[in-house]
Amino acid sequence: MFKNLLAIMVLAGLVLTTTASLGQSQTQQPSGSQQNPNQQNKPNSTGEAGGPQGDIGPIAIPKKKETDEPKKEPKPQGPKKIEGMPETTITVNVPLVTIDVGVLSKDGMFIPGLKKDNFRVLEDGVPQTITDFTQIQAPITAVLLVEFASTFYPFQIDSLRAAYTFTSTMKKEDWVALISYDIKQHILQDFTQDKNAVFGGLNSLRVALSAETNLFDALYDTVDRLETVEGRKYIILVSTGRDTFSKRTLDQILKKIQGTKDIVIYSISTGQAIRTWAESHNMMGAFCGITSFNCNIEYLQADNQMKTFAKMTGGKAYLPIFPAQFNEAFNDIGQTIRNEYNISYHPTNRAQDGKFRKIKVELVDETGHALRMRDQHGKDVKYSILARDGYKAKQEVE
Repeated sequence: MFKNLLAIMVLAGLVLTTTASLGQSQTQQPSGSQQNPNQQNKPNSTGEAGGPQGDIGPIAIPKKKETDEPKKEPKPQGPKKIEGMPETTITVNVPLVTIDVGVLSKDGMFIPGLKKDNFRVLEDGVPQTITDFTQIQAPITAVLLVEFASTFYPFQIDSLRAAYTFTSTMKKEDWVALISYDIKQHILQDFTQDKNAVFGGLNSLRVALSAETNLFDALYDTVDRLETVEGRKYIILVSTGRDTFSKRTLDQILKKIQGTKDIVIYSISTGQAIRTWAESHNMMGAFCGITSFNCNIEYLQADNQMKTFAKMTGGKAYLPIFPAQFNEAFNDIGQTIRNEYNISYHPTNRAQDGKFRKIKVELVDETGHALRMRDQHGKDVKYSILARDGYKAKQEVE
């Protein structure tokens, strides 16, 4: 009985202890649970940590800094290089045409001081835009190509007179080579700056071995050799203009000249004085062989060929009769080839068809009309323009 009473007393004590603790917990409230009435209406207000207020406290969300800039998207990268595969680039070749232009007065004097806007270049009748323009004064690189055959003595005298006159105008910076021809060419002096060396080559011209004058072969081969020389080149052609036994034809030499660049031919015709006398005495037949149908026509054709060679390349042909006119001719040539305007442009027709393109150079004023020049007395100055009449476009390689 005593054991039962003790168990009841222990159970009663446990019940009283539990009841007291429960009552105490209901009367005590944590200080942090008391909220401002204004805040009770805003359960989603942002906490100090930067997030909304939740039932168990603020939710931590990092605040976005106002100074942070938006992230830039990375630039796309090119394809990765594969080992063993070469890099490939695409290039476009734009042709550039360069021409030398001489502007001479009636007396053969070079006219300086012209501007880029004074020139108008037409290619096949279409105006071109000039990209580069300069006035140049430079030494020359020239081949003196002289006809020396066993024909009539006056022809030989004129050839030597012309050759000696040109050589005497050489300057120390010039490069000149000397070639004579009859049935074949003879290189008497390679390119040199020594005037005496050229005179020495001319001194060797004493006895001609052949009466044939193979002009086309000599000119063709000379042009062919000069194509390997860089820069502007000149051919001073001293000849009657007749061809008697060449392997190449006139058509072939004209095509060869058309396809060249940076080569200008100046022609000096020989024998004009004796021809004038022979024509007045009806004795032209003595200058040609028995197979000649009309010797006078042959020499007129020869003059025309000399003019054509010069005109096609932007040079000039001279037909001197008196000795003093040889001096005038070479003074004129010296003025022209040492003072020129250099003009470059990209042609509007870029087709690589191998066709011939005709060039025309004009002088214009600010209104686009033909330029009129006046001297110090107010009189009009007549002038001539020397420029090659065209070029041959490159042939596209398939």
